[in-house]
Amino acid sequence: MTDKLDKSPSDTPPPGDSVSAGAASGPAPETIKAIPVRHYGRWISGVIVVALLVALGIAFSQGNIQWHTVSDQLFVSSVVQGAGRTLLISILAMIVGVVLGILLAVMRLSKNPVTSTVAWLYIWFFRGTPVYVQLLLWFNLALIFPVLNLGPIYKNNMTDVMTPFMCALLGLGLNEAAYMAEICRAGLLAVDEGQTEAAQALGMSHTKTLFRIVIPQAMRVIVPPTGNEFINMLKTSSLVYAVTYNELLRSTSAIGSTSYAVMEMLFVASIWYLAMTSVFSVFQYYLERYYARGSSRSLPPTVFQKIKANLIGLGSERGKG
Repeated sequence: MTDKLDKSPSDTPPPGDSVSAGAASGPAPETIKAIPVRHYGRWISGVIVVALLVALGIAFSQGNIQWHTVSDQLFVSSVVQGAGRTLLISILAMIVGVVLGILLAVMRLSKNPVTSTVAWLYIWFFRGTPVYVQLLLWFNLALIFPVLNLGPIYKNNMTDVMTPFMCALLGLGLNEAAYMAEICRAGLLAVDEGQTEAAQALGMSHTKTLFRIVIPQAMRVIVPPTGNEFINMLKTSSLVYAVTYNELLRSTSAIGSTSYAVMEMLFVASIWYLAMTSVFSVFQYYLERYYARGSSRSLPPTVFQKIKANLIGLGSERGKG
């Protein structure tokens, strides 16, 4: 048998009522005050870096450098023309490298053993030898082939064909093609094979699939390293000094050797190189941002947006401090 439940009212309040009554009669909870963490290490490291920069600036200001010569020679006609030639040879060599690199990448991925082997040998040779050596090989090609004889099409002395400009273009462009081939091959392999299978199921040819489906998607992988290669090309172009091509470094060195302002003219060349690489770095960033639209839900911030965010963050930290 079970005992009967006592249903008579009790004088003790239910547990819930006692809790609510106690909460109502007790003191209110205190507001939590968040104290920001002090990042003393950031300030210490910042002070150390600024001190090192100031010490470096003082050292250069006290050195035997004629800074007025740097400012006077910065926009001399021969220097500006040399910078223009540097830009020209870099752009043309990069075009040769990109076009030939895409062709080599397709050959490398081909199922034809002859074309894939030839592409591999090309990449192996031009990546395995220094650019400086390749430039000298083109410059001294007349020692092996005195005459360029293409039969009824063209015939001329090799010294007339291999001008400093042609040596610089072939030396830089063909070397760049080997690196661009590997970059393009990596980009093509990054595209999912299902894309190619779907295009083939729709009846698209291999060429149409490559240029309409695969390459547009591979550009997101190809563009960032290609931008880095072009910026590197701007600096590597200084090696064509060896083939007597009158680019930026040769122009500034000629002025420095006659005026005995060797270091000053090297600073002039460095300023021009920094200016050109900085401009093209901005172009590269916005080009990467453009091709990131298909893979990122939110585009990366622009340069001005980054600066604004950093300024706002610095102001909020000072306000909290």
